[in-house]
Amino acid sequence: MALHLGQFKEKSARGVLNILQEIFGDYHPRDFEVELWDGTRWPPEAGQFQRFTWQIKHPSALKSALACASELSLGESYICDDFDFVGDIHAIFPVADYLLSKAWSLKDTLHIVKALFTLPATGGNEVQSRPALAGDLHSIQRDRKAINYHYDVSNHFYSLFLDKNLIYSCAYFEHAEDDLETAQINKLDYVCRKLRLKAGERLLDIGCGWGGLLMHAASKYGVHATGVTLSQEQLALARQRIREAGLSAQCEVKLLDYRELTEAEVYDKLVSIGMVEHVGESKLSEYFRQAFRLLRPGGVFLNHGIGRTGSRSASNQRSFTDVYVFPDGELVPIHTTLEAAEKAGFEVRDVENLREHYDLTLRHWLSKLESRAEEAIRFANEKRYRIWRLYLAGSAHYFRTGRLNLYQTLLAKTCKSTSSLPLTRNDWYGPGTESAVNCPCK
Repeated sequence: MALHLGQFKEKSARGVLNILQEIFGDYHPRDFEVELWDGTRWPPEAGQFQRFTWQIKHPSALKSALACASELSLGESYICDDFDFVGDIHAIFPVADYLLSKAWSLKDTLHIVKALFTLPATGGNEVQSRPALAGDLHSIQRDRKAINYHYDVSNHFYSLFLDKNLIYSCAYFEHAEDDLETAQINKLDYVCRKLRLKAGERLLDIGCGWGGLLMHAASKYGVHATGVTLSQEQLALARQRIREAGLSAQCEVKLLDYRELTEAEVYDKLVSIGMVEHVGESKLSEYFRQAFRLLRPGGVFLNHGIGRTGSRSASNQRSFTDVYVFPDGELVPIHTTLEAAEKAGFEVRDVENLREHYDLTLRHWLSKLESRAEEAIRFANEKRYRIWRLYLAGSAHYFRTGRLNLYQTLLAKTCKSTSSLPLTRNDWYGPGTESAVNCPCK
């Protein structure tokens, strides 16, 4: 083992290096360097390309992060600048997985805990304040607060890493080398083709963001598009963009919860992109029943959202994302979502998993955010930047490793057992129009 900068400048540095060497004794290949607060360095394994440097900023950092050894404690150590990661932040997640999944013997556990408690207990930074949400879980009032916490950071902050159309959801890549702008336009058009939009139809977008899909559907497919959002920031900018594009006669955006839409409003097609994650498992039945009421017979509903892999049980601990990014967000397996949709009356016509596309999307977002780090810190603050850097990289890791999936589900409100849908999907993937089975309700 080679140690640089005069071996150890502090006794506590020796203690930290000893603990790390015990913890990572069987971690191979170790492709990262450790740099301590006093300048001491522990290089990667011989012959390994160094993917990142793990900077430990003070003697108590390791103790505070590993004392309860959770995803949340490790994340908080990073956002509080107890740790920093210089280099490829994607490479830290296999290391975190190792730490969180390692099976320790009782003897080893007691030994490391004893060593941790010899380290200083002071010197750490304050934890980022967590959102304080009151009221019944997934009530309209509480959901507004949760959405505002996430989306009302500032429109400018989101513009730093999203595409020019401000599409804040999984893009669709025909090739891995596609740029983000191209892939997001691909996604908008793919959604419209799956819905088989036609001129003059009424489209409702539940959770419309900054209006990108509304504008694309109106300008390219000739529909009349209505969107709802709970974010004041999104509402203001979406309306401005619609006016500037000359689409005010075809598009409108309302500040409404989906539960506040009246049954008198009926739409030909429904779409929800990246909103179902906020609904909550206990409210899924209500969500799909409301969508069913708002859709005309023979219409279709495209529900696009993240799902937890079915082989993974729900955690009994709050994750870093739960606490700092999406308060009250819930990810459920696809079978739970489909069961609620079918019980509401929908027929499931298509389910597609696009998880590889979300990994690519998140990598683009992270690269853009890191390239504009100074601006992001200026418009938000450094802790907010760190939260988002870790969240984007961690989410990419979860999609890449199959722990999270991104599902597009096409649901039909059949009429007298007839779906009115084409017999094939040819029109989704290539040129040509397929004939639909006649719908008796039209």
